[in-house]
Amino acid sequence: MVWDFDPVMFTLFGREVYWYGFAWFLTMCTGTVLFYIICRREGLSVYKFFGIFLAGYISPIVGARLGHCFFYEWEYYSAHPMSILDFGEGGMASHGAAIGLLAGLLIFSVFAKMPYLWSLDRIMLPVAIGGALVRIGNLMNSEIYGTATDLPWGFIFVRAGENYPMHPTQIYEALCYAAVFCLLLWLYFKKDAARRYPGLMFGTGLTGIFSSRFLIEFLKRPQVGFEENMTLNMGQLLSVPFIAAGALFIVVPLLRRCRKQ
Repeated sequence: MVWDFDPVMFTLFGREVYWYGFAWFLTMCTGTVLFYIICRREGLSVYKFFGIFLAGYISPIVGARLGHCFFYEWEYYSAHPMSILDFGEGGMASHGAAIGLLAGLLIFSVFAKMPYLWSLDRIMLPVAIGGALVRIGNLMNSEIYGTATDLPWGFIFVRAGENYPMHPTQIYEALCYAAVFCLLLWLYFKKDAARRYPGLMFGTGLTGIFSSRFLIEFLKRPQVGFEENMTLNMGQLLSVPFIAAGALFIVVPLLRRCRKQ
C-alpha cells in the first residue's frame, strides 16, 4: 500500500490541527465516557469523577513529553531545557505517559482517600483503547513504522521518504491494544474482576500492552541514533519493568483468591 496521507487534518485560524492531536483528543473523550460509566455504575460522586479526569489526562501528557525528552533525546534537551515545554515540536513517549499516569493517580488516590488499586484497575480501560488511537495517529504522521518487508500488507511511507514497503507496526500495536481493551471490558463488566480480584485488571493491562510493545519493537526501525547498536532498544528495555510488574499483579490477586476459597 502506498501511504501518502496528509498528517494535517485541517487548518483553524491559521493553525494546523494534526490527526495525531485529534487521536489524543479522542483518547480523552473515550476515557471520559468510560470513567463516567464506571463512576455511575459504582455510585461515585461527580467530584471523584472530575478528580480522576484531571489526574488521568494531565499527568500522562506531561509524562509522555518528559519521557521523550529524558529517555530518547536528553543530549539535546539538556542543552535546550526550555524546548521541553514546546509540545508543538513533537516528541511523546508512551513509557513516560505510563509513569506520569501512575504518579497522577497516586496523588488523586491520596487526596480522594480512595484505594490506589481502585484507580489502577479501572484506568487500564481508557489506557488500552487510548494506546490504540494514538498509534493510529502515528500512522497518520507516517512515523514509528517498521523495517522493510515483502508481505502483501507492507506500507510505502512516501512522506517519510521511503520507496520500499515497510511493516505498518503502528497498526500491529493498535490491534494488540484494542484486543487488550476488549479483554479488560470482559473482565470488568462480565467477571466483575475489579471488585473480586483487585489488581488483576491492572496487571492484565500492563502485561498485555507492554508485552505487545516489546515484541513489535523487533520489527521497528530505530527511533534515535543510539538504538542502532543495541540488542534491545530503549522501548524494549523500558517495557521490561512494566511486564514484570504486570505479571506480579496478575499472580498475587489470583493466589489471594485461591487461599480464601
